[in-house]
Amino acid sequence: MPELMDWQIELAGVLLGPGTDILVGEVEGLGAPDLRTQDVENPVDDGAFAGIDLYGPRTIRIEAGIRTPANPARALDLLAQLQRAANDPTVRRTVGADAVLRLRWPGRTTRRLYGRLRHVEATSTANALHGWIPLDIEFAALDPRFHADDASTLTLALSADGLGGFRAPLVAPLTTGVAFPDERRGWMTNDGDLPAWPSLRITGPCANPRIRHVESGQVIELAVALGSGQHIDIETRPGTRWALRDGTGNLAPALSPASRLDTFTIPPGTSELWWTARDYTNTTRLAVTWRAAYAAL
Repeated sequence: MPELMDWQIELAGVLLGPGTDILVGEVEGLGAPDLRTQDVENPVDDGAFAGIDLYGPRTIRIEAGIRTPANPARALDLLAQLQRAANDPTVRRTVGADAVLRLRWPGRTTRRLYGRLRHVEATSTANALHGWIPLDIEFAALDPRFHADDASTLTLALSADGLGGFRAPLVAPLTTGVAFPDERRGWMTNDGDLPAWPSLRITGPCANPRIRHVESGQVIELAVALGSGQHIDIETRPGTRWALRDGTGNLAPALSPASRLDTFTIPPGTSELWWTARDYTNTTRLAVTWRAAYAAL
């Protein structure tokens, strides 16, 4: 994807803002999203009992205009490009599929939102022959959080090479036993201010993989054996939580009762991840991918 300039927006592959032929006027919906409250009225007195407050989708409204002086064909081509983005069947007709809205404001890195392009309206065609078409665009960010544009990754092998020995400085009393002598450890950093949802891939061969986030104690454990070249994909994002073998086989029954995909997150800051498995080789891998998450732009 192209690197954005300050004040630019990329909407499902279409670039808007400075340096383009689509000018942006107002952008609404960048503040706090609407709440879905669960307050309960007090049946015997004034007021109500506070319930759980949940955020609803974030609706981004963009007032824009296509400006191509003396080139009406170019204006209509850009309008058609936006309409094709809204009509993309790979998103529109696929359950759980998202379009991406990317934007960059001064003093910030590029952030992204996931959702659906709901509305593209040419509010007037009176000046279309002169290359000017005003637009009203609406994007529903089904996940209201902002995400880093660049993904972070951590890849951990699972091999006995290099295990053992002592680490200086030595402190008495010395001990030599560990619970998992073949456990591998790595560090993850979430630069945002909200927990990030990771995607995980385990590549075989291995059996009974176990992944543990040290700070929270959350684990993902699977009673499964993978052959050489086979892999497991685990997705933890709301609305897309699953564990699949080779992209098709449902491994939800193989998850242990302690494996909570809905709580397996990467908190803000730096945290540690451990993993282990049995029957592994030097080609066995755990790959973790995540994007830092932000409450505000």
